[in-house]
Amino acid sequence: MLKSLKQKNVLVVGLGLLGLTIVGTILLVPKTVEWIEKRQQAQIEEALKEDPNKPSVVLTLAEIPPEQRQQKLQEIAESDTLSLERSRARYLLAVDLLQTYEGGPALRQLEGLDKEYPVLTPYILLKQGRGYELTNETDKAQETWKTLVETYPDALVSAEALYRLGKYDPQYWDQAIEQYPQHPNTHEIIRQRLEENPAQPKLLILLAKYDANTPETNPIRDRLVKDYAGKLTPEDWQVIADGYWSINDYNKAAQAYKKAPATPQNLYRIARGQQVQPQGNSNDEVKAAYQSLLVEFPKAPETATALKRLARLSQPETAISYLDQIIKQFPDEAADALVEKAKFLDKMGRKTEAAKSRETLLAEYPKADATAKYRWSVAKTAAERGDALKAWTWAQPITSNNPNSSLAPKAGFWVGKWAQQLGRSQDAQTAFEHVVSRHPQSYYAWRSAVQLGWNVGNFNNIRQTLPTIAKPDSRSVPPAGSDMFKELYRLGQDGDAITLFKAEVGDRSELTVDEAFSDALLKLVQGKNLQGINQVWNLQNKDEPESKVEWEKLRETPEYWHALFPFPFYETIIDWSQKRQLNPLLVTSLIRQESRFEPEIASPVGAKGLMQVMPATGEWVANKISLKDYSLSNPNDNVNLGTWYLNYTHDTYSNNSLLAIASYNAGPGNVSKWVRRYQVSDPDVFVEKIPFRETKGYVESVFGNYWNYLRIYNPEISQLLAQQTQKNSLK
Repeated sequence: MLKSLKQKNVLVVGLGLLGLTIVGTILLVPKTVEWIEKRQQAQIEEALKEDPNKPSVVLTLAEIPPEQRQQKLQEIAESDTLSLERSRARYLLAVDLLQTYEGGPALRQLEGLDKEYPVLTPYILLKQGRGYELTNETDKAQETWKTLVETYPDALVSAEALYRLGKYDPQYWDQAIEQYPQHPNTHEIIRQRLEENPAQPKLLILLAKYDANTPETNPIRDRLVKDYAGKLTPEDWQVIADGYWSINDYNKAAQAYKKAPATPQNLYRIARGQQVQPQGNSNDEVKAAYQSLLVEFPKAPETATALKRLARLSQPETAISYLDQIIKQFPDEAADALVEKAKFLDKMGRKTEAAKSRETLLAEYPKADATAKYRWSVAKTAAERGDALKAWTWAQPITSNNPNSSLAPKAGFWVGKWAQQLGRSQDAQTAFEHVVSRHPQSYYAWRSAVQLGWNVGNFNNIRQTLPTIAKPDSRSVPPAGSDMFKELYRLGQDGDAITLFKAEVGDRSELTVDEAFSDALLKLVQGKNLQGINQVWNLQNKDEPESKVEWEKLRETPEYWHALFPFPFYETIIDWSQKRQLNPLLVTSLIRQESRFEPEIASPVGAKGLMQVMPATGEWVANKISLKDYSLSNPNDNVNLGTWYLNYTHDTYSNNSLLAIASYNAGPGNVSKWVRRYQVSDPDVFVEKIPFRETKGYVESVFGNYWNYLRIYNPEISQLLAQQTQKNSLK
């Protein structure tokens, strides 16, 4: 009896405790949830403070094929610690899954990611919508895209959401055209609308304005001019003219500019377009077009250029009057005008006046590029006559007065060489050090480094040199574009990045230096290496002072040089260079010069591919190495054949790379003639004596490329160069 009572009491107590526990748990749940939410929010806020530019494993995986990176990304994505790395890994995994139509797994990766990864929140919503679409939850897909459009109306990715929504309800395409005419997806919508009803000039104008540079747009411009000329505004004509000009259809551009607003640039382009592509325009009509600038905009920069054009189109006496006008009105152009004036005076037999013009040039415009060119011509003539002292005397001021001239590195190097001939060893060393530190990107910096005794390879041993190569393991941050674009680019999401950047640029035909560079980066990742490299190179040609400053700043960054000297087909080049026992940087440099790394490119004479192998040469080499099935458009086959031939030219000239590279361009027969004719022991003098202008430039370009690849990608030379630059800056 007592025992039973005890058990009951225990049971009651136990039930009481259980009740208290249950009640306590129930009471604690809201606080626990609140605590968890606060903790999660704190973690998110902490993650958002991370530096997006710090070293990242995920970014190194960005360009690796999905199947090769999946496991590593999965490990990072499953981390318990919320971080930018985890968010990036989850996003990439989701995108890879969507590519293979696995909507459900992709949605699990994207769940909650919009809060953790705000820089890409609009794209996360876009991808979530696609995930729902793949799982046949089309209502959820549309709701997600509507949320994107409503929540982020200023985000250009909303145009993509409208594009997708329009497949379910066409009214959303009207909204896309109205709100986002600059977006590439909107251009697709417009083209579809025009297929259904071509007679829509407003839509035609939108394409001409916002999609100006695609091949399909030129017929649209033609149609606007032919069928709707009477309905076009001056602003419409401006759009059409700029489009024609951008694709080098200069005469059509000139005719359109006549109906656009009368600006200095438009008037100049009317004249220049008619001059470049006359199509019935007489010389007098072209001159009259240039002269209209003189009347309407006498102080505009374009007017100075028009005066130069008029001088070249006119008889000597009239030409001199135009040049005198430049000298009087445009001080920045006066030096060039004085040089041109002296040439005209020489032709007219007025030698004394010509000499006076050149004296004025030297005295009043010592820092002008035209003065540097004149000084160099005098120095070069003196050197050819064996007068090293006069050559040195005339060239030396170029290095100090004209440091930004394209002639400055060449003049500096030869100042050193002529100083050696004069026995001025210290002056020679100073000159070579100046070229290396002040013009480190030039061919002559390499030649100067050789003279200074640096281990950079010379013409007679560069083939056997095997430099260490250190490439960046992830993409750099583009200097222009939104943070969203930059993140997509670094993640290797090239399709989305390209589309977004095009939309951000909109209808602006003239990009800033940073924008043009960012656009070039996008071309490089697409394999459009010729366009990308040339676009980076041409950044230096922008005339506006602010653009010059922007370019100077950009070229101080390693990213600029990596883009100008990229490394496509790296594994293929390294593989065949090793098999042929060739310096891989020399092979890379030759490819850059020959084809700009374009596998499909063909020269006017039929040379094909990366190393520009002639079909007959390719067949001859293929027979030598028993290669039966090959294609010159296949990068591996082409580099195989090209490196064999480069090895052959080296063998022909006892591993002298100067002669081997010259032979690759001009043929062994021509090079052998030059060796016999000139019998020059100094290779630098030999390069100057190469009679084929193309081959001389080719040799300098290939070895200039080599030096740049060496200084950019070889840590030892890069460090040595930095030390030399610092040393010279302290002097």
